[in-house]
Amino acid sequence: MPSRDRDDLFEAALRQRMAERAPLAARMRPTKLGEVVGQRHLLGPGGPLRALIETDRLSSIVLWGPPGTGKTTLASVVAAQTDREFVSLSAVSAGVKDVREVLEAARRRLAEDGRGTILFLDEVHRFNKSQQDALLPGVESGIITLIGATTENPFFEVNAPLLSRSTVFRLHPLSEEDLSELVNRALDREGATISDAALTHLVDMAGGDARAALTTLEMALALAEQKEVGLEDVERARQSRVLPYGEDDHYDVISAFIKSIRGSDPDAGLYWLARMLQAGEDARFVARRLVILASEDVGMADPLGLVLADAAARAVEFVGLPEAGLNLAHAVVYLATAPKSNSVTAGLIRANEDVARRPPAAVPGPLRSVHPYQRNKLEEGGDYVYPHNDPSGFVRQEYRPTEIAGEMGTASRRVYYRPSSHGLEAGIEARLREWWGDAPYDGENWWEFQKFDDPRR
Repeated sequence: MPSRDRDDLFEAALRQRMAERAPLAARMRPTKLGEVVGQRHLLGPGGPLRALIETDRLSSIVLWGPPGTGKTTLASVVAAQTDREFVSLSAVSAGVKDVREVLEAARRRLAEDGRGTILFLDEVHRFNKSQQDALLPGVESGIITLIGATTENPFFEVNAPLLSRSTVFRLHPLSEEDLSELVNRALDREGATISDAALTHLVDMAGGDARAALTTLEMALALAEQKEVGLEDVERARQSRVLPYGEDDHYDVISAFIKSIRGSDPDAGLYWLARMLQAGEDARFVARRLVILASEDVGMADPLGLVLADAAARAVEFVGLPEAGLNLAHAVVYLATAPKSNSVTAGLIRANEDVARRPPAAVPGPLRSVHPYQRNKLEEGGDYVYPHNDPSGFVRQEYRPTEIAGEMGTASRRVYYRPSSHGLEAGIEARLREWWGDAPYDGENWWEFQKFDDPRR
């Protein structure tokens, strides 16, 4: 037998052995478009991606979606159906040299055989700018057709010139029906069954991730007796599953966490806290956000909120996880159930507005320093009245430049801090009226920023 034939037989046998040993998720990977589960908006009848694949007219694309939504699966379907050469690289291990070799081979293939080349680049967001730039000439000239796969937002992670020459397709997490269909297909392949309760639990736990569902199923099958998967088998298999938590999850979950506490829902706050801690989020980051929230969203309605949040942050450093999770939970419940006020936040925003848009005014004479090296200011600073010398502890005098503050005791006075009627702030406005007069706090137009909407979240 010629050596080339022996090599081909060896490669075929190796591929078969590897396929038999491959994880269930890899063994279940479709090779035909009709076998793909989910993504009906792209692959259903008349879907744009389906039309491009079926007619072999695929141009450069970027597949963007969470793990387990079918990015690599779609690439394998293209590989099985295209008349073009299919080359696969991983951005984790490939470099500029590998890209240039692919481009050179693609040029020769097109010139000698008239065949195009499709390059599948997994984790394309891991390519740095210079590596992505190396792809650009090939994509621009049509030497290669790029299929990039990424879990990160490509509009942030992929160079604009490369992105402008590609079509971005957004892949969504699989629905419960899609995951159920996929699990049942795998069970048929393995000659096994599953209880309704176990199937429901497995699908719920997968969170739209097909790979996670099949990986959990494979472990549950190994634990099950006589290939009958029960709820207990799925629960035992679940203990080995790590929660998915990428960069998008980091920002989305912390946003939900803050909004839940701001919305006074302690149960939601505890849920998102547990979600972050179990996914391995940095507890110091969580603590910092609680310290910020204590002033931003609770503020003077309950000043002790900041004290408690700071104590929880110190406990994270002093005690450490997992025990410090109790301290964080303590702060979450306290802040969620505390009265809410953003008056401190709004007051600072208004003060910043005045500083930014008005000319800086001189410090009023009575407020200037009168240290020995500033003896020349003694005369002009002598009108300052020390409040503690008054029996009430308060003396009405101007502490801002008049051109900034407006006229004292009138509606023209510019008010930054306006207490809410919540919690301990309920009595503060009465004191301010007594000290500074009613006029600045009367009426609906007391300040052009009467309502403050935080644009950051």
